[in-house]
Amino acid sequence: MSRIGNNPITIPEGVTVEVNENVVTVKGNMGELTQEFSGVAIKVEDGAIHVARPSDSKEHKAKHGLYRSLMNNMVEGVSKGWSKELELVGVGYRASNQGQKLDLALGFSHNIVMNIAPEVKIETISEKGKNPIIKLTSHDKQLVGQVAAKIRAFRKPEPYKGKGIKFVGEQLRRKAGKSA
Repeated sequence: MSRIGNNPITIPEGVTVEVNENVVTVKGNMGELTQEFSGVAIKVEDGAIHVARPSDSKEHKAKHGLYRSLMNNMVEGVSKGWSKELELVGVGYRASNQGQKLDLALGFSHNIVMNIAPEVKIETISEKGKNPIIKLTSHDKQLVGQVAAKIRAFRKPEPYKGKGIKFVGEQLRRKAGKSA
């Protein structure tokens, strides 16, 4: 029995949810998201979304919790939005942006210039004495996570000195260096 799938999703004020055959559309003040679904029944009644499965087969059980979580992320995204913050740890590591272009100096011979999707708002914060921070915000949780993972993949944090791009608040497993 899916404990997550059984929880109803309350729809906040200013958010509309439409279900057409096998596509759910969620609109809010932050934007609009659509999601296809199969193997479950989605009903919108008295200010809540209910996800039900037709049988107790393994496939239906798996999709029950999955689609409920996806719907919840969509509703929360169009009402509040999602954000991720990345921190650049290392001497000479810098980040700057001009519109939707992110310019990263990560110790390679050339800077990395990355075009960010227009749905994602990007902000770079550089304070003296602190590590540069890249802040990504959008209404689409999957897109924010994907862009953040792509940026992090340019220079993953290494375990000896902790240099690299890490999420703010991420705990790294540190290793001891060579013992003399």
